[in-house]
Amino acid sequence: MKTLRQTTIAAAGGALAAVALTGLHSRQAVALTPELASHRAIYELKLARSKGNSTIDAHGRILYDFSGNTCEGYVLQFRQVSELDNGEGKTALSDLRSTTWEDGAGKSFVFKSQNYLNQQPVDTVDGRAERTQDKVAVTLVKPDDKTFDLEAAMAFPTDHMRRIIAAARADKTILEAPVYDGSDRGEKVYDTLTVIGRVIAPDERVPTDAAAGQRALAGMKRWPVTVSYFDRSKAGSGEQTPIYSIKFEMYENGISRALVLDYNDFAIAGELTALEVRDTKACP
Repeated sequence: MKTLRQTTIAAAGGALAAVALTGLHSRQAVALTPELASHRAIYELKLARSKGNSTIDAHGRILYDFSGNTCEGYVLQFRQVSELDNGEGKTALSDLRSTTWEDGAGKSFVFKSQNYLNQQPVDTVDGRAERTQDKVAVTLVKPDDKTFDLEAAMAFPTDHMRRIIAAARADKTILEAPVYDGSDRGEKVYDTLTVIGRVIAPDERVPTDAAAGQRALAGMKRWPVTVSYFDRSKAGSGEQTPIYSIKFEMYENGISRALVLDYNDFAIAGELTALEVRDTKACP
């Protein structure tokens, strides 16, 4: 079972290139968006739907702890524990733990993750990516020592989220970007398509979850967002079905609620059950 993307919840993410914002450079996109809120959120997961007569069941929890600013960079501590019952008496317990740091200008990205299945370690990823003028250079320490280059247009997760926010504020409805987040042994690259819906006014569809009554969200607009992730290695092979999609409501400060993780055969809903919004340290 795939885990929630950090790129679009801050993302996972989302979260989440040169194509983005009709060629708008990432630094310009950063300048157009408010500072992302430092916050700690918990999402309770449960099965939303399954295809056909499937008897699959799933539940779990996501812990998402995000902090930092554009000057010092952003730190994300993320954990997702999911239990999946295939309906035939077999249950799998997945536990993903990751910590990332991303430069505020989207130039550097450091990532570490551990993945457990039924409490047994499956894999560990440790690496970093550095953006230069003409490429993104990736260095992996785990699971194997390896270096490789990606195109300069590649977006890192927090930068991707800021671009989505900037696109929403500019009344854009579509955003395309290749995204690298260090997942899947540190070698996976995704093409993403983000669809942004009509803005939701602060007094419209008032949340009943942990976002309700939050002073930091009072008077703040939000947008319904769907981010679809495609296997980049299959690009150009005709019409593609996304590997999975994430739907959520995104506030201007990057806090997300009303998650739906769609894995094609089944979907999982994530309810925001706890939210602590902390003061974000201002840049000098």
